[in-house]
Amino acid sequence: MMAERGPGGGGGPEGAPGDPEKEALENALAEANRRADEYWQQFLRARADLENYQKRVQRDLEASVRRQKAGLLLRLLEVMDNFDRALAAAENRPEAAGADGEAPARAAPAEGLIEGFRLIHRLLQQALAAEGVEPFSAVGQPFDPAWHEAISVWESDAVTEATVTDEIQRGYVYHGEVLRAARVRVARPRATEH
Repeated sequence: MMAERGPGGGGGPEGAPGDPEKEALENALAEANRRADEYWQQFLRARADLENYQKRVQRDLEASVRRQKAGLLLRLLEVMDNFDRALAAAENRPEAAGADGEAPARAAPAEGLIEGFRLIHRLLQQALAAEGVEPFSAVGQPFDPAWHEAISVWESDAVTEATVTDEIQRGYVYHGEVLRAARVRVARPRATEH
């Protein structure tokens, strides 16, 4: 039987040690694999960078929309305040008292008108809540300038720290952040004389 010749034409077995052609091919394959792995890693980093960029753009867009909505919502809160005042006046509640503290004389309002105001008020509250706007309670809370705007301050022996005693205008949060601080009266501890 005759020995077959390898690709190099020499009669030896294929891939014999020291075969320069085989070594060159192996080196080229190793280099190609190294570059393929490098390119794969670059692709993975680029894909992660793109995903992070898309997430950042989405967050920025959502924040921009919230800021734009906040302006509109602040204007709607003025409407809500006027409904609160109108209802208080129509129902002759203490919040509708005049500057002298006396409630204005009340004519017998048409109950249908008052009920209409209540309905509009309730619908406006629901619309604001659907947008993430919620009122917060201030009375009895420690004074916090991030949440409260002090309209007046008075001294009292009944408190140990600055405390909200009256709410002049309701405060609201928008997605957990203060949209409008509550306007309040604050009692602070009486100063002790030394």
